[in-house]
Amino acid sequence: MPHDPAAETDDQRLTGPVLVVGAGLIGTSLALAVRRAGVEVLLEDLADDNVRTATGLGAGRAARPDDRPQLVVVAVPPAHLATAVRAALDAHPRAWVTDVGSVKEAPLRAVADHPGRNRYVGSHPMAGSERSGPLAASASLFDGRPWAVTPGPGAQSVAVRAVEQLIGLCGGVVVRLSPLEHDRAVARTSHVPHLVSSLVAGTLAGASADHLALSGQGVRDVTRVAGGDPELYSQIIGGNAPAVAALLAEVRERLDLALDAVTAGDQVGLSSLLAHGVAGTRAIPGKHGGPLQTTVAVRVAVPDHPGELARLFADAGDSGVNIEDVRIDHDPGRPVGLVELDVTAEHSDELIGVLESRGWVTHR
Repeated sequence: MPHDPAAETDDQRLTGPVLVVGAGLIGTSLALAVRRAGVEVLLEDLADDNVRTATGLGAGRAARPDDRPQLVVVAVPPAHLATAVRAALDAHPRAWVTDVGSVKEAPLRAVADHPGRNRYVGSHPMAGSERSGPLAASASLFDGRPWAVTPGPGAQSVAVRAVEQLIGLCGGVVVRLSPLEHDRAVARTSHVPHLVSSLVAGTLAGASADHLALSGQGVRDVTRVAGGDPELYSQIIGGNAPAVAALLAEVRERLDLALDAVTAGDQVGLSSLLAHGVAGTRAIPGKHGGPLQTTVAVRVAVPDHPGELARLFADAGDSGVNIEDVRIDHDPGRPVGLVELDVTAEHSDELIGVLESRGWVTHR
């Protein structure tokens, strides 16, 4: 029998099928993860090529008019999100509906007058890539990643549980927030950092080759997210304008303080601003949401030819020391690259000893 979301019971489970509307990077990754868990997935996209590609990857099958999904996941670009959520509520009156958009208050407002609004529960996985499209998708994209669930007033508890079960199938970690708090949070942790990264990257455009020749890992770290699709991110950031504008005002105030300190040679003021930045980095949660661990970067010179990275990782694995993070600084003009292996401070000597015994040149 078709699922009836109006009949709420504690033992209702997400068994499928799950309809994914939008077979891009996020939608296809989600579909692959749900299929990995053994649940049937239906796919829908305005671009037939995306559906063909996603089905070819094993993400599910193309949806048919007579399908009766239990849950609909809307994974379309931000500019079309509200319209697509309403359309899903209309087309599937016996299904729960969620979305994976990066802003949560706007789609909730868009369905406020819809008779099926209690079947809608917003959500947002904190995962992605600078790449786009179904070919960039991965079933492991959400593994261990925070995934916000943002029910609005009157949302069915069974619908909330269904979305949280979906997150479990995908390997994500549920974080419950109100839509307002979610939008404030992503402005702070995603949208404003992206804008600031883009502003810094913009100073490199048109710079002389002599200046750019001095580029190191620091500038790559700061500007990495600036490589995202400008059209997509303008929709994401523009859709969260109030929260982003409030934080940008704080950034502008600190930028003015930094400019004044640099211009006046105020070392105390500049040091205070930099120390505040250090405090911010330490406030970021560590692995698995725990406290940030003190780590040491073990730097290893790696010859620039095939197989060397694999050999390094194999030797590091043989040490028995857990690698917390990896960074690669590869200058095409040099015959070697520099790989930084972050490990807890108490295990750094152990790792260095094993690597040097196998011929690697290391330093801290």
